[in-house]
Amino acid sequence: MGLTRTKHEQEKPVAPEGIKYCLYARKSSESAERQVLSIDSQAKEMLQIAVRDGLNVVEIKRESHSAKSTGQRPTFNELLNDIRDKKFNGILTWAPDRLSRNAGDLGAIVDLIDQGLLAEIRTHGQTFGNNPNEKYLLMILGSTAKLENDHRGENVKRGLRTRVEMGHWPGMAPIGYSDQKRMDKKCQKLRDPVRAPIVKQMFEKVAYEKFSGRKLYNWLKHDLNFKTRGNKTLTLSGIYRIFDNPFYYGRFEFPRNSGNWYEGKHKPIITKELFDQAHVQLKRDQIVRENKEFAFTKLFTCGLCGSGVSAEEKYKQRKDGGHTRYVYYGCTRARDRDCKNVYIREDELIVELLKIIDQIDINEMGLKVKLEEEIKRFSRFERLFRGGTSVPEGTTEEMDVRAYMKYLLREGSMSEKRELLGNLRSKLIYGNKKIWMTS
Repeated sequence: MGLTRTKHEQEKPVAPEGIKYCLYARKSSESAERQVLSIDSQAKEMLQIAVRDGLNVVEIKRESHSAKSTGQRPTFNELLNDIRDKKFNGILTWAPDRLSRNAGDLGAIVDLIDQGLLAEIRTHGQTFGNNPNEKYLLMILGSTAKLENDHRGENVKRGLRTRVEMGHWPGMAPIGYSDQKRMDKKCQKLRDPVRAPIVKQMFEKVAYEKFSGRKLYNWLKHDLNFKTRGNKTLTLSGIYRIFDNPFYYGRFEFPRNSGNWYEGKHKPIITKELFDQAHVQLKRDQIVRENKEFAFTKLFTCGLCGSGVSAEEKYKQRKDGGHTRYVYYGCTRARDRDCKNVYIREDELIVELLKIIDQIDINEMGLKVKLEEEIKRFSRFERLFRGGTSVPEGTTEEMDVRAYMKYLLREGSMSEKRELLGNLRSKLIYGNKKIWMTS
């Protein structure tokens, strides 16, 4: 009588000995499973199975990365390394496709089983151990998951091709448009009644009023307080992206840089002519700003608002038909758009800097030794050229250094001017055509 076992006791699984399990839960990518197979619900279900079957779960790992590509899941890679380090030798997971939906990761799992490092994989309905039939079944289920994944990718691509051929951009609506919420009109774009008129004004400001990217940015931020759909200020790079997007006049390329162009069914905000005119103007402004270098930019601070000082060039036509180039320096107005600091021409700025040279302590100059060496080298050359003429009496080393610094400001190269001023110990301040120093 004591040896008799009840039916319930006979069906109760026997806990495997010597197996330490890691519970691995990964978020499903299939929308139909999201509610019932979230990471937390997977972990909860599998822990219940562990308690029921008496499994020794030593760690729980959670991951939200996709299993489509080999070696791209940090937590899964950590799981494999822990098995190799013999931290545990069993895996508890909801289903085989939680572990892998690609051949590479599936092969790594089977290889660990072949090496005897992974004793068992247990799911909510199956167990896979180190025997041919169970490994074969595991590989079939993993390959089936990959097949489903590949079919799903093909279906998505086919759906995207269909939509773009119908004239619907499949991505997120650009600024000035909004996405249609109705499922039967998916991917259709509607004009944003608030932002579309402003986008049109942006193109007009650049095309007709020659606005630069920075001026357009300040206009949007300070005059209009313009915000994106996410209630954020439009960045300068975001502005340039708008002017690069032909979607606004009714066409789009998909995929990007593929050369496949489509006529959109959405209502254009601007004409092709306005787009081209604004695009050329803004690109010209961008190229000029990126390629132009000026001797004294980023060396001064505005004395009125604390912004930086930038430069721009102007050309004035002469009576003989030629042009004279002028460079002007002024406040960037980054901190105060209404800053009243006036512009100063580069030749006038150099005159002010020459006054600064007379005020500085030569001994505090970081370039003092280098300047002295340059002066000596130039003096030796000059004496040889003039037949050994000596330096005039009364000339001091300090006078030589100051004179050479002034010469560099007037006649030196751009890099020499920047290096000279960059080695001043004091900060240079510009305000209303005057330069002064502050510590």
